[in-house]
Amino acid sequence: MSLILAIETSCDETAAAVVRDGQVVISDVVLSQVEVHREHGGIVPELASREHVRKIVPVLREVLEALSDPVAELDAIAVTHGPGLAGSLLVGVNVAKALALAWDKPLLAVHHLESHLYANWLAGQEETPPPFPCLCLVISGGHTSMVLVEDHAKYRQLGQTLDDAAGEAFDKAARILGLGYPGGPAVEQAARQGQAGRYKLPRAWLRGTHDFSFSGLKTALYRLAQEERRREASLHYGQEPGPDERPPGEVPRLSRAGEFPPLEEQVTADLAAAFQESVVDVLVRKTAEAANAYGVLAVLLAGGVAANARLREEMALRLSVPLRVPPPTLCTDNASMVGAAAHYHLLRGEYAPLDLDVYPNLPLIASE
Repeated sequence: MSLILAIETSCDETAAAVVRDGQVVISDVVLSQVEVHREHGGIVPELASREHVRKIVPVLREVLEALSDPVAELDAIAVTHGPGLAGSLLVGVNVAKALALAWDKPLLAVHHLESHLYANWLAGQEETPPPFPCLCLVISGGHTSMVLVEDHAKYRQLGQTLDDAAGEAFDKAARILGLGYPGGPAVEQAARQGQAGRYKLPRAWLRGTHDFSFSGLKTALYRLAQEERRREASLHYGQEPGPDERPPGEVPRLSRAGEFPPLEEQVTADLAAAFQESVVDVLVRKTAEAANAYGVLAVLLAGGVAANARLREEMALRLSVPLRVPPPTLCTDNASMVGAAAHYHLLRGEYAPLDLDVYPNLPLIASE
């Protein structure tokens, strides 16, 4: 039995949760910073850390209201210590260290990718926990990693992105299409009204590996979008205006929020659908190949991109083994998943020192 207070501040969500036995969420609070960063078209690290400083105490107070006596009831304090934004990580880690010292509780340091993986262990997903061995695809704004999970704490990283993460690619696609921030939900919503077959976009298969690459796809989308903007300008003015003749607003330059001018609504929808289909096709096919190659008993999805409905649908159709996916609220950053992973650290007696530091580029698996 364990009752853990978990804290997550690796990026732009200030989150805390109380989790029992790594499965049952007693309370969970997440304060997002989307509105703070929207006007900048992406996360500004300094603003993110300042917001964490402002919000962490109110978040903790709210989440601890579920307990009558936190000091007596809690067994440990858990916190994400990497990877992530250094300033953001520091807020959560320093608060967790202070609470562990003041309340005389064990401190548990949790890897951010590991916590995403353990969102699949939280109660309410399935009646039984995921079987071993299983394959986990962690896909978020900062990470695209394929991990073979042979047992608790026994991981093998099979592949990762060589450039843009899947979530980062969605954000950049949204900018190119003038859809705003955050990009993943914006592209998915636009794609629902689009026809993926209207435009041809590439797939980077990287044959013989389980790695991913989305940089070329992003460039191809940019070129198509610019061609459509030139076409629209030509139709509107009768001919393609030169760079000095194009009226204000017609030049495809970035706005303050890092977004391009909008395209025709149907063009935007069709480009969004083509882009989403390319990302989904690569993620699904490479995951299915790895699942077959390693004989896993299940595939797990984790991370913000796992909330994409098209990805879930295709993955379920094309896999030969069961698919496990957390609900959308547990795909994005939250502290419940930190508490789920921390439970197994506690069982193994893996306590962190009170001089715990943050590691913005912390690997999931240490180099041998």
